[in-house]
Amino acid sequence: MRVRDAVEADATALASMTGRPSGVVRDMIHDRSVRVAVTDESGQTEAADDGGGETEAADDDETPADSVEGFVAFDVRDGTVHVTNFEGGPEGIRRLFEEPVGFAVREGMAVEAVVPVDATATATVEAIGFEAVGSGPRIDGASTTRYRFDPGENGDE
Repeated sequence: MRVRDAVEADATALASMTGRPSGVVRDMIHDRSVRVAVTDESGQTEAADDGGGETEAADDDETPADSVEGFVAFDVRDGTVHVTNFEGGPEGIRRLFEEPVGFAVREGMAVEAVVPVDATATATVEAIGFEAVGSGPRIDGASTTRYRFDPGENGDE
């Protein structure tokens, strides 16, 4: 499994994971930092550097939807990295969370995530080092918990 930037071609796979329309997911890909975990056997070439330090997917990037194992979407507001959405299995989520956590560590910020009340998701974010800090908003009628990871307070980073 490897992690790469999400591209528009990933919208259908991410929409199927979230139950959202592809257009909404495409907007998320454009509006936030979105990383996807893909299986190594996807047959993709590595992302190419465009010369300006930015990477972009190769032109022949047509990842099959079933090769996307999970994703994480995040942005920065008010000096905090906010994980706004994520899906995937426990190992994929651990790998994907390295992206917003690594960014936060480099920039001296904390990370917050709203996590559905789900034993697997809860155990996964707690294993990464996040701590529950209160209840979160209801999303699609389901309860959530707000989690926070502060690299300055967590001794393992």
